[in-house]
Amino acid sequence: MSVITYGEAIRQAYREEMLRDKNVCLMGEDVGRWGSLYRSSKGLLEEFGPEQVKDTPISEAAIAGCAVGCAALGMRPIAEIMYIDFITIAMDVMVNHAAKWPQLSNGKLKLPIVFKTQGGAGRRNSSQHSQSLENWFVNVPGLIVVMPATPYDVKGLLKSAIRDDNPVVFIEHKALYFEKGEVPDEEYLIPLGKAEVKRAGTDVTIIATSWMVLFALKAAAQLQQEGISCEVVDPRTLWPLDKQTLVQSVKKTGLCLVVTEAPEEGGWSGEASSVIHEHCFSTLKKPVKRHCSIRTGIPYGPVLERQIVPGDESIMKAVRELVKGV
Repeated sequence: MSVITYGEAIRQAYREEMLRDKNVCLMGEDVGRWGSLYRSSKGLLEEFGPEQVKDTPISEAAIAGCAVGCAALGMRPIAEIMYIDFITIAMDVMVNHAAKWPQLSNGKLKLPIVFKTQGGAGRRNSSQHSQSLENWFVNVPGLIVVMPATPYDVKGLLKSAIRDDNPVVFIEHKALYFEKGEVPDEEYLIPLGKAEVKRAGTDVTIIATSWMVLFALKAAAQLQQEGISCEVVDPRTLWPLDKQTLVQSVKKTGLCLVVTEAPEEGGWSGEASSVIHEHCFSTLKKPVKRHCSIRTGIPYGPVLERQIVPGDESIMKAVRELVKGV
């Protein structure tokens, strides 16, 4: 095992897959000479050349459209959208073309595309560079939606996404790029659609996504000192959803808190809550509780930003309310 950053784990996944398959290519704004926004593709242009690493114009629609064309012709493109906030410009290509063509061709046309982007708050990038828009893509048939929380997960899931024959929306978090964790030195893959229990517990299940996983783990460690045992489950893939792992955990604990950075209104947190209620109704001690960001634009100031987004302290408060009713 090596201890590396989340960003370095991404770079390793790129490099290993490009070495394995010359049809794997990375395209996006500043991914070549600049090495991407967080240097996760640093040095790849020099190693693989412009055939596999290509800087693009500032046009998310063009990036996504080029990726669809490349995939249709047999390549495996990784289309990097610098901020998820800008993915709105690529939505027509992603939703009306990439997600639909395999079905419209009766499975004859495969589109192995990774639409890779990053979202979320935490770095004071204000309202147009800090959104959590993953809920939109969970609603689109034909798209796989992945949100890794650790260096180990981001590498294994990215390699699997690149090898998958379907369009994958791969959403990283800007606050995670410099987080460190253990990553195997040998090659490994993590299957898409498989959740993981990050911490075992007996009193309450916390289902958390992306950056919120780290806060949930921190909260669980502190709550343990108060005598509350929390099980933390990371779905890793929002769709397809590993319902079995979530349900097994909640049947064991009898209580469930769903934590997401995206607002709860019309979102994935409601889907997770519904799954738990449908499959665990007879064993639930109380209704599922959701703890999500406030439905508003993300402020620039750090104090206000922290008030909008869940953190370890607010998660602890939500768990206490659920377990003790206080």
